[in-house]
Parts: sequence; structure tokens; C-alpha cells
Amino acid sequence: MPITLTVPEGLLSPAAEAEAFAGLTDALLTVGGLRGNRFMTPNVVGSINVLPQRHLFAGGEATPVAFVELKLPGIALATAEARQAFIARATDVVERAAGGRLPRERIWTNIVYAEDGAWGIAGQAYTNDDLVGALQHAAAS
Repeated sequence: MPITLTVPEGLLSPAAEAEAFAGLTDALLTVGGLRGNRFMTPNVVGSINVLPQRHLFAGGEATPVAFVELKLPGIALATAEARQAFIARATDVVERAAGGRLPRERIWTNIVYAEDGAWGIAGQAYTNDDLVGALQHAAAS
């Protein structure tokens, strides 16, 4: 489940970048009720994009901002409450990692869903039912 964190240059130290990504991963696994799941945990992947401040915008002007984008299959974070919980936790994680240098109102989170059957891992397309089966199998083994 790819997570992309985009931040301006100089906002996060390398240690804070690692802390932020670990925190976003934990937020997804915790809110999704999948902490420790042997299928899901290694499939929470992603990247941190560090851009020059002049390449980040709000209101049409270059502004220090942060974006969290989470791509998921349709079965994940399926309720409004789960999405709200992830968004709140993700914002907390980025705000904490920024150490007071970026206000909450400059942190945006976006959750994007793939169509059923359009989720691929290791060259295999998974339907939502396939994913549920893999998650259940990993929890039971």
C-alpha cells in the first residue's frame, strides 16, 4: 500500500524522514487493524519526495507545505471513521516530524483507491477478495 510523503527541502532531517515514514506506516497498520499481519506489513511501501521549496504551492504561491498520499485497494480504510482516523494520525506524524516548523493547516492528506482487480504485488493482480484471503491467511499462519 504505497505511501508518498512530499515535503520541502530542509523541513525534515534524515532521522525525521525515517521517523515520519515509520509513523505513517504504523498509522495505516493500526487504523486498518493489521499491525503484525505478515502479508500486509511488508507491502506498506512508499517514498519521500523532497522538493525545493519553490516547487511546492498553496493558493498559487510557493509555500512550505507537506502532502501525504496513500494508495489503497477498495477494501482498505473502508469507512469514513477509518479514513478520518488515518488522516488525523498522518497529520500528527508529519507535524511532529517537522518539529513545529510546519503548521497543521499546511499538511494535506489524500487517499486514492484502486479499482477492484487493479492492485498488483509481485506481478500478480489481486481482486479485493484475493487480498482479504491473503490477509486472513497471513493472520492465521
